[in-house]
Amino acid sequence: MNPYIDREKSWLTFNARVLQEAADENVPLLDRLRFLGIFSNNLDEFFRVRYAAIRRMSLEHIDTKPILGDISAEQLLKDITEIVIEHQSESLRILNDIEKKLEKEGIYIINEKEINKEQEVFIKDFFIQKVSPELVTIMLNDLVEFPLIKDTSGYLAVKLVMKKNKSGIISQLLNEKEIRYAIVEIPKTINRFVVLPTNSEKQHIILLDDVIRYSIDSIFNIFDYESIDAHMIKITRDAQLEFDSDLSKSFIEKISYSVKERRVGEPVRFVYDQAIDNDTLEFFLNRMKIDSSDSIIPGGRYHNRRDYMDFPNLGRYDLLYKQNVPLPIQGLSLDGSMLDSIKGKDYLLHAPYQSFSYVIRFLREAALDPKVQSIKITLYRLSKNSQIVSSLINAAKNGKKVTVQIELQARFDEASNISYAEQMQEEGINLIFGVKGLKVHSKICVVERVEEEDEITRYGFVSTGNFSESSAKIYTDVTLFTSDNRILKDISKVFEFFEVNYRVHRYKHLIVSPHYTRSRFVKLIDREIKNALEGKPAYINLKMNSLSDYKMIDKLYDASLAGVKVKLIIRGICCLVPGVKKISENIEAISIVDNYLEHSRVFIFGNNDDPEVYISSADFMTRNIDARVEVTCPIYDIEIKKDLIETFEIGWKANVKARLHSDKFENLYRKRGEEKPFRAQQEMYNHYQNKLEVITEIL
Repeated sequence: MNPYIDREKSWLTFNARVLQEAADENVPLLDRLRFLGIFSNNLDEFFRVRYAAIRRMSLEHIDTKPILGDISAEQLLKDITEIVIEHQSESLRILNDIEKKLEKEGIYIINEKEINKEQEVFIKDFFIQKVSPELVTIMLNDLVEFPLIKDTSGYLAVKLVMKKNKSGIISQLLNEKEIRYAIVEIPKTINRFVVLPTNSEKQHIILLDDVIRYSIDSIFNIFDYESIDAHMIKITRDAQLEFDSDLSKSFIEKISYSVKERRVGEPVRFVYDQAIDNDTLEFFLNRMKIDSSDSIIPGGRYHNRRDYMDFPNLGRYDLLYKQNVPLPIQGLSLDGSMLDSIKGKDYLLHAPYQSFSYVIRFLREAALDPKVQSIKITLYRLSKNSQIVSSLINAAKNGKKVTVQIELQARFDEASNISYAEQMQEEGINLIFGVKGLKVHSKICVVERVEEEDEITRYGFVSTGNFSESSAKIYTDVTLFTSDNRILKDISKVFEFFEVNYRVHRYKHLIVSPHYTRSRFVKLIDREIKNALEGKPAYINLKMNSLSDYKMIDKLYDASLAGVKVKLIIRGICCLVPGVKKISENIEAISIVDNYLEHSRVFIFGNNDDPEVYISSADFMTRNIDARVEVTCPIYDIEIKKDLIETFEIGWKANVKARLHSDKFENLYRKRGEEKPFRAQQEMYNHYQNKLEVITEIL
């Protein structure tokens, strides 16, 4: 039997790489805090989705062997909890280290016991004016039903030990003090990090949690207590959407209802401050009906550490990565007509190294151009105040026929997408809400323009990433701008499939899930196997986010056995075990975790030294191949093909921030030996900058 790495443990190993960045002393201090926040946010999503799914399998006694292999759901849940406790402990150590180093830089994160007189005046006023009106405080002892604890919020669990003379008769008889419990929800409407005024070079920050702790007496001043404690707790709930079967409701209504109901999903993780009293912990576990099937994790004084992603920079840009200015695309101007330029040749955008403004400029031009008749686009995730959406609305107002396929089931972005859908619907945009049983994850756009002799000419783009201005600053993605009718005709067929999805189209150029992706990639791998067996050059270079589909892994093992050299750059989950004799000895696999999130999918097949290159919205995951609408696009332009091959090699040469995938979950850095440090993301920026400089010199 072929070896595989457990998917969930592989994902946890990826998150450990994020934690490595937080621990790395070469990373600027404030960015180390940001990585801590990313680590925590990732973990929250993991429990809401993956842990919750395995827990459901366990409770429903589902046969998990086809999904999980030899490990039982119960054992996997235990293993996950153990790994997470270890990672949480490491994250607390790292946070402590960062705070000490920040102090050397004159930045102090203080608690409620370290406040001076000046700060005291500010905090008291801040609490009265800003915090107190936003507080939700609930006394728990006398409630029949425990209140809803939201999984996106943090809470202070409060224990009040009442004075004896005020306690109840039973307590007096037993000579026990009455204990009351309460919860205080930490408001999300106020920045978690409160910057305190200062007259010196030292800068002080206090967490909102500690502002509340400092003011706890004023919150509970009607009670006659002798002591009061407040410790943070946090709950994570199952994020699965349950759909209403009511036929009278529209799809958008069902999604809206499901998103509202998600907040009351079953608890799957409970994190608590390990300094909390045992009786307080027991009270909350019992009242919240949290049992051994849930992950109960001791933590530090502060939870919801995802908030560290938004830690204030305090003007200390020396403690952050230097931000590279996004570069222009060689030969493609933002000043003239993009459609005219694209008509002449294809162009590739590689964000964030190059400016995402080209995507917005393309849509802005299409919205205004009198010759443009229609715009069709897929939307999965969007920015707040999306310029993409405003461009599409602008186009509709200019009389263009605008069709938007918007995925309402984009996990955790459902509410945002519903809001945008309603906004676009009001402006007369034709909306398509997905395909039954399939998520639409493809990133495609096609524009139809009337040109000479009333002929329709198509323009468009295909991307590996979402059309989001905010994620384009931190996610590495490639977008192909093209007027190649071979590609755009196929893209038009994908939109026809959205409209009439019982009809399966044949695509001459695009590889489209769920109908063709698996078979086409198997054929491409088989061709490399055939070439290798015939003694011809044979190789496969794949860059993606995740590799977990067992059938595709087996196919790559077959390629390795035949002598095909396989290079894998996989950021996240990798269930393939590289370097196993007589199975995968011709396969190497690395992960790059750095300042930007590696998100582009690029597939290169050697084809007897005439390489075929593809960009894709899909990973080699079963859901991407069989249960989503994904688009993989061939690259026909020789220059772009060459560039994608070069940039893959830049990633492959990485010996800084590059870790080796293995079944030992070690996250070992790739050995540098005598080689000079080679940081792929910085070298990628240099690559595009050098190209521009060469052009400038020629001119």
